[in-house]
Amino acid sequence: MIFVAVILGLLVGSFLNVVIHRLPIMLEREWREQCAWLDGEATASTPYSLAVPRSACPRCGHQITWYENIPIVSWLFLRGRCSACGASISLRYPVVEALTGVLFGYAAWRWGATWTTPEVGLLLACLTALAFIDIDTRLLPDNLTLPLAWCGLLVNLNGGLVPLPEAVIGAVAGYLSLWTVYHLFKLFTGKEGMGFGDFKLLAALGAWLGWKMLLPILLAASLSGAVVGIGLILFAGHDRAKPIPFGPWLVLGGLIALVWGDELLRLWLG
Repeated sequence: MIFVAVILGLLVGSFLNVVIHRLPIMLEREWREQCAWLDGEATASTPYSLAVPRSACPRCGHQITWYENIPIVSWLFLRGRCSACGASISLRYPVVEALTGVLFGYAAWRWGATWTTPEVGLLLACLTALAFIDIDTRLLPDNLTLPLAWCGLLVNLNGGLVPLPEAVIGAVAGYLSLWTVYHLFKLFTGKEGMGFGDFKLLAALGAWLGWKMLLPILLAASLSGAVVGIGLILFAGHDRAKPIPFGPWLVLGGLIALVWGDELLRLWLG
C-alpha cells in the first residue's frame, strides 16, 4: 500500500507542477478580463486552464510527449533539458514530484488502509501547491485556501483528525489570530505585514488539525521563517524592504504539527 501511495504521490506531484505554474496565470488573466469588462472593452482570449493547452517548452514550444512526462524518470533521462532545444528544465519539477511521493507514502504508513489516508493526501497536495505558488508569486489563491478550509471541517464532521468543535474553533481562531496581528502591525507601523491569504491558510490548518495545533504551527512557522529570512539578509544580500512569503513557513508548521503535533503538545504540557 505504501508503494502504491508513493507512485500515486509522484503522479499527483506531476499534476501539482501544472497547478503551481498555471493557476497564478489563470487568475491574472481572469483579473484582466474582469477589468476590461468593467471598462467596456471587448475581450477575446485563447482558452487557458489546467488542461488546455498541452504542456510545452516555454522556449521553443515543443509539446511534451507522454514519455517526457513520467515523474522524475523523464527529467533524469532528459538530463534536465528540453529534448528539442536543449533549454534547461527547472529542478523544481522532480523536487515537487519526489516531495509529494514521500508525503503520500508517509500518510499511507501512518494511517494505513483507512479513509484518513486519502483525506490527509488531499491536505498534503494542497499545502504543497500553496507553498510553491506563494514562493513564486507571494499569492495564496482563494481557489485553494477556502475549499481546503471547508474540506477540513467536512473531514472532521465525524472526528476524522480532531473533534468537530476543535476544528470549528481552530478555523475561527486561526483566521482571527493573524488578522489581529496584521491590524496591530498596520496600526503601529502604517505598513502591511502580511497578506490576507495567510489568514485563510492558517484557518484551513486550524480546520484540519484543530485549535490546539495553532500555537505549534505559528511557533514553527515564525522561527523557521525568521532563521531563513535572517540568513538571506546576511549571506545572500536579500533586500530587507522586499517581503518574504510567510505561506511556505505556515505550511512547514502545519506539516510539523501533523507529524509531531501530539508529541509537541505532551511535551508542552509536561
